[in-house]
Amino acid sequence: MIKSVEKIRLFIVIQIIGIVLLSCEKEEFYRSSDAQLKFSVDTVFFDTVFTSIGSATQRVTVKNPYSENILISSVALARGYDSPFRLNVDGIAGILWQDIEIKAKDSLYIFVEITVDPNNSNLPLLVQDSIVFSFNNRKQDIDLFAWGQDVHLINGEILETQHWVNDKPYLVYNSMMIDTNNTLTIDPGVMVYFHKNSRMYVAGTLIAKGTYEEPIIFQGDRLEEMYDNIPGQWDGIWLMPGSKDHLLDFCHIKNAIIGIQVDTLANTAKPTLTLSNSRIENMTAVGLYAQGSTILAYNNLISNCGQFAVRLVIGGAYEFYHCTIANYWGYSTRTTPSLLLNNYYIDVYSQIQLRPVEKALFGNCIIYGNKESEIIIDKADGAGLSYKFDHCLFKVDDEFSTSDPLYFENIIVNQNPKFKDAYEGNFELDTLSIAKDKGKPEYSILFPNDINMNNRNSDAGPDLGAFERIEQL
Repeated sequence: MIKSVEKIRLFIVIQIIGIVLLSCEKEEFYRSSDAQLKFSVDTVFFDTVFTSIGSATQRVTVKNPYSENILISSVALARGYDSPFRLNVDGIAGILWQDIEIKAKDSLYIFVEITVDPNNSNLPLLVQDSIVFSFNNRKQDIDLFAWGQDVHLINGEILETQHWVNDKPYLVYNSMMIDTNNTLTIDPGVMVYFHKNSRMYVAGTLIAKGTYEEPIIFQGDRLEEMYDNIPGQWDGIWLMPGSKDHLLDFCHIKNAIIGIQVDTLANTAKPTLTLSNSRIENMTAVGLYAQGSTILAYNNLISNCGQFAVRLVIGGAYEFYHCTIANYWGYSTRTTPSLLLNNYYIDVYSQIQLRPVEKALFGNCIIYGNKESEIIIDKADGAGLSYKFDHCLFKVDDEFSTSDPLYFENIIVNQNPKFKDAYEGNFELDTLSIAKDKGKPEYSILFPNDINMNNRNSDAGPDLGAFERIEQL
């Protein structure tokens, strides 16, 4: 009898040990690096938040879509203690949560609030942050977006004639349009932010005249440092068919899909767009895209675009002086040249429709990049395509003939212009640049100051491109 009791006790002890050992085994989680959490929204958006008054609470659902548990290493506000947002994750308030387990097919609930303090000088008028989820050696985030009353909000509006002054930034949300026969005038120093998928449509006239000291900025609304040079954050500026008399001077347009699209019938007697002293940078598609338009452009930098830096198609009339067109796009493989010029289009019936190029003059320009050939002249017979490269430096392949003096005068072919740091976006000329002093004086007299307001006519000769090299004494 005693032995039987001891056997029972031994069996119980073994069972207990087994349970303890099993309970100590490491729980298995879904560890794939391809795993993705599913969010109820990808952006938490708060409408105008009045200063010093807290917002309403919004809820975000984070779902584990897999049949295994997921361990989230951390959930955190990207800006940490500097964030104006407040979070509550599954009932616990804070800014950082670690080792959060979401059961298979289960969800995590996060509650978000914000209070805007108008006296906080470090707080941008456009308030942003993100909730960052770290798991399986990868990250996902949910954008947090809000604005206070100290920003001009343009939310899907059609504008009549008005004047934007430099008192506080303008935020375009859900796009905007300048109506037919109306004019938007923008003062120097104005900053215009665009939310994702937003565009400025112009059916009337856009006058954006900045200065060297106070340029006008058009960019996406992500103000974190990591987004400084990320393309594709907004859609761009579209000068629509029928619009006219646009003037952009000392403007900086960056990080969109298409910087400026000029899509209107050409009036060769007067430019549809005059673009001067401006920078168009980091576009996923095209920097300047014109279809059958008339453009006068001088002292411009157009750089780093995923397709074309400048695309001039379906005819038109174009003059470019002292422009640097430089394409060192590095986010993907670029298969298109920096500059495309053609005189036709293919209609919906696959028929070629001709549209003549009345003029395409490039004077004292640089057209260069990291592709073997950076210019394509795509000419269809039966319509004129009048072009000339006069005192220019450019890069083309061996099949591109430059022997005809009707089209090419005093050109430099396939010699590196020696930008200071092309891959860092600095397209000023190095002291050993072959483009120094090679410009045509007739053009520099028309445009005596470069994009940085340096005098072109104070040394041996004007430099090619938008930047005049000033040697330090």
